[in-house]
Amino acid sequence: MALTLDDFDYHLPPELIAQTALPDRAASRLLVVDTATHPEPRFEDHTFRELPGLLRANDLLIFNDSRVLHARLHGAKETGGQVEVMIERPLGDHEALAMIRASKSPKPGSRIRLCESFDVEVVGRAGASGEFFHLRFPADDTAVNYIERYGKLPLPPYIEHAAGESDETRYQTVYARELGSVAAPTAGLHFDDALFAELDTRGIKRAFVTLHVGAGTFQPVREHDLSQHQMHRELYSIPQETVAAIAHARAAGGRVICVGTTSLRAVESAAQNGLVAGSAETGIFITPGYEFRVADALVTNFHLPRSTLLMLVSAMAGMTTIRNAYLHAVKNHYRFFSYGDAMFIEKAPQEKSA
Repeated sequence: MALTLDDFDYHLPPELIAQTALPDRAASRLLVVDTATHPEPRFEDHTFRELPGLLRANDLLIFNDSRVLHARLHGAKETGGQVEVMIERPLGDHEALAMIRASKSPKPGSRIRLCESFDVEVVGRAGASGEFFHLRFPADDTAVNYIERYGKLPLPPYIEHAAGESDETRYQTVYARELGSVAAPTAGLHFDDALFAELDTRGIKRAFVTLHVGAGTFQPVREHDLSQHQMHRELYSIPQETVAAIAHARAAGGRVICVGTTSLRAVESAAQNGLVAGSAETGIFITPGYEFRVADALVTNFHLPRSTLLMLVSAMAGMTTIRNAYLHAVKNHYRFFSYGDAMFIEKAPQEKSA
């Protein structure tokens, strides 16, 4: 089936875009999409705290343990022009790829003064279409340490306030470990220690992957014909214990439930040629018609119109089902995007996934 951007559009009243996180992580709402009911899927309104009661013993939750970098830095070119730098990813100890917003692009060999504190050299352009700048940081410390010391937490562009003290904790998951993302794996923001304790009591297992979310996640899809779209690439890692946990869940009759689209993209990328442990780069683009190899269900926040993540959840539940689920969420005033509410979606029967 030929898919276009217009297939994944919907109307969202701006007031439903969550600007702040709730004080209690698990107090968010949870829209359960029951794809097994016939003739139409059923939508159930819950709180996130009720998630353990929706799961079964031997189910496996897979989390992305990536931690958000303080990836936004401001500075000035040698000519005095102001720039905003968004780190895409570190490259070794002293270099990084970045997006740079400036009135005129900095030239290779030029220097940028960042945060009125240190200089970086513009080595050149990088990326498939030259969308990134290759930067070299001072050699007296690592690039990551400079970024963490001087940068700001990169809240998404639809959040209208600058990152404050509360965002330092609420825009990180409680289990974040591996530093490297420029956006939080937001489905995981709803989990806290009390929720983990209840999951343990019920015999629900958990495992971890790492996928470092890149700055490309904020870029709009520019191709109307989705067959022409090229996904940005991101680094991921699957440990052997997670591969073993997936096999154990399968053998015990449990479901593999990805917490967030990043966790799902990591395991589905690793499973393209048989699920094995290791690290790699992925540009996987999941659209309706995709055959899931690992994920049986997904916990996810609500996604932007015309976004690749909305296409992914439509592949999981079916386009019509997701369209109706989002209509339900808007009608019932759910909170959208990173600091918003969540959905629980089981994989639709094969005949309903298109």
